[in-house]
Amino acid sequence: MDLEVQDGVTSTNLDSLTKIYIKIRDAKEKLTSEYKAKYAELGEQMGVLETEMLDVCKEMNAKSVNTKHGTIICSVKSRYWTNDWDSLYQVIKEHDAFAVLTRSIHQSNMKEFLAENPDILPMGLNVESEYTVVVRRSKEN
Repeated sequence: MDLEVQDGVTSTNLDSLTKIYIKIRDAKEKLTSEYKAKYAELGEQMGVLETEMLDVCKEMNAKSVNTKHGTIICSVKSRYWTNDWDSLYQVIKEHDAFAVLTRSIHQSNMKEFLAENPDILPMGLNVESEYTVVVRRSKEN
């Protein structure tokens, strides 16, 4: 067996670590898949019950109903999105309504912007970098 030693670590040790790592990752993926399937099933069951409760509340013209086991509250939830960002941004800009936007930075776009503009560093911008490990399964396994 050909062993390459670097800083006291042999390639055999790394091979064992890689094998164990992939085995654990596969087990995590299996658990996640099982969890997601069960979670979705429970969500569907809850959806059926929610529809029935909503229908009963509508028939009763009630916004909330107290029961022995809990309170059913019917409310309207609104979700907003746009197909025309330029138009929306123009309205936001005209009315100084930047509070309607969330405060987050698109990570890959910021990385690209900084790479293209190395002399520009916005005040208050924080950067956290760390080394990570990626393990790819060999085609033999």
